[in-house]
Order: sequence, then structure tokens, then C-alpha cells
Amino acid sequence: MSSFKDIIRALTPDYLLGLYRKSKKNNRNRTLQAQAEKGGWEKEDLIKDFQSIGIKKGDSVLVHSALSSVGFIQGGPITFINALQDCVGSEGNILMPTSPNDKLQLDYIQSLELFDVRASKSNLGKITEVFRTLPNTVRSLHPTEPVSVLGPDANWFTATHHHSETPYGKQSPWFKLIEKRGKILYVGCTLSNAGTSLHCLEDAMENFKFPVYYGEKFEVEVKNYAGEILSVQTKVHNPVYSKKRKCDELIPLFIEEQAAKKVNIGDAETLLFDAKKMFDVMLDKYRKEGVTMYTPKGS
Repeated sequence: MSSFKDIIRALTPDYLLGLYRKSKKNNRNRTLQAQAEKGGWEKEDLIKDFQSIGIKKGDSVLVHSALSSVGFIQGGPITFINALQDCVGSEGNILMPTSPNDKLQLDYIQSLELFDVRASKSNLGKITEVFRTLPNTVRSLHPTEPVSVLGPDANWFTATHHHSETPYGKQSPWFKLIEKRGKILYVGCTLSNAGTSLHCLEDAMENFKFPVYYGEKFEVEVKNYAGEILSVQTKVHNPVYSKKRKCDELIPLFIEEQAAKKVNIGDAETLLFDAKKMFDVMLDKYRKEGVTMYTPKGS
């Protein structure tokens, strides 16, 4: 069943939704301004929070974030990134999705002329754009769901992503994070905002039970770091099934199975996932009960 919020959203006219979002943004900006006048969060505060939830040296951490939910951060996104760097250390890795796409994959791919790994900006929030442009950050060459990585394993995470015809397969950074036994942070957001790692189950199964991919395969031009133009083939999600996702209904299951826990970073309600446990739970529940993001209660 759809959540109450989903039902209300579907029944509300677009112009009223727009007014609500504008009002919510204005209220948030006023809150941030008030926090700024009091000093806000410093790097040391964030380091304490990261360490308190279990982020440690050598960790590989994938970050999804609505950064304003943390509250006012002195120095902005780079302070958040630097604090996380200090926690994972020189032997750890930070990953962030840096897709230029902020709409349905099908709409995006049909209008895409070229994905330029250097020039195509991330549309997933200011922090992701700051992160992808940092020195030594490496971005994967997949045209729909690129991931940027900072750390000693950046090349390993990103090198083969564009060789996979689906964005979240075994050659992707998403799946390699599972192999690396990494962690996933949802800072001020949830699976419904950024459920990318859930797709690893679909891409790992030879015959997934639902047609989650659009029937046509697309060939896209990609410009790599050397300025060479590559031809990359990819599938994109079926928009019919994209609308059927009920990602957040899986959160209680992940918490119960100890694959996730609720924590806080600054003012932000945050979910911390163990990537391997998350995948193992999905795989087990899919095989035994038919649980997916489309059928969170099983089928």
C-alpha cells in the first residue's frame, strides 16, 4: 500500500506542492541563518558525530545527503567532507553519487548528447558538485549514475562502471562497495530519496521478477578524462516501475536485521547501513519471501 504522504502528494495540485516546497525552503533558510548567527557546526563537531556512530579509519563510506538538514556548517560542504576524510583516514574511501540527472532516467537519456566526466555537473546537491571537483577525486564513466570517489581505491571502484549495461551491476561502484564491506550514510534523507543501493539486487539477479528496465538499450557518447569519446551502452529504468517503488517501507526490516540503524549527524536524522548486510538481507528476503522495493511485504 502507498503511504499516507504518497496519497496526499498524488491528490495535491502541482502549484500547491510548489508553494509548499517554497515555504519549506524559506523556513529552512531562516533556521540556518539563525544557527549561523550562533556559530553553527564546526569540523570538530562533525568528527565527533561520525566517530560516535562508528565511522573509523579505513572505512569506505558512500554518502547520500540533504546537507541543509545538518544545520549551518561553518565552511559549508568542504567542512563536512574534510571531517569525514579525517575519520576514514588516508586508507579509507569516500564515495558520492554525482549524476547530472535529476529526473527519470528515460527522460534524461533521451535528451543526452554527451556525458563529459570532467564537465557534466552533478545535479544531486551542492556537496556532490563540490566533492566531484576536488583534486584526486575520480568519477566513473557511467552516463546515468556516475559515482565520484576519493581515496586509495578510487580507480578500483570506478574503472569498470561503464562496461556494465546496467548502472548497479557487479562492475559498478555500488556493488563494489558491498564487496568492500563498506558503509552507506543517508544524512537527512531516506531510501525513497536515494535508494540506489537497493537496485544492486535487481542487477545481481539473472531473471529479476519485475521488468524494472525499459525495453530499449541506449548507446551514449562519453568523454573520458583523456578527452577521448567512448561509446557506452546502458539500460535505463522503466518509469512504470519507478512509480511503484516503496523504498522506505523496507527500513524497519533493515533495522530489525541489524543492517541499518538510526543515528544523527548534526541536526540531521541519519540512516547508517552496512552495505554487505543490506544486500544479504535483500537477497535472502527476495529468495524466501519475494520482498523487493516494489513488494516490501513480500509476494
